[in-house]
Amino acid sequence: MAERASIGLSTVVDFERKRRTVSGDAVAAIRAALEAAGVEFINGTGVKLRT
Repeated sequence: MAERASIGLSTVVDFERKRRTVSGDAVAAIRAALEAAGVEFINGTGVKLRT
């Protein structure tokens, strides 16, 4: 994830474990990487793989 989002591994780990609040830019990069991999966010309530 870190490589695909072009952010530090520690940022991803901290985000996943809720150790700290990461920047909005980092969250946007994670979301963009997931979307590029085929994840679709549904109305802020869930996710699914794009078909």
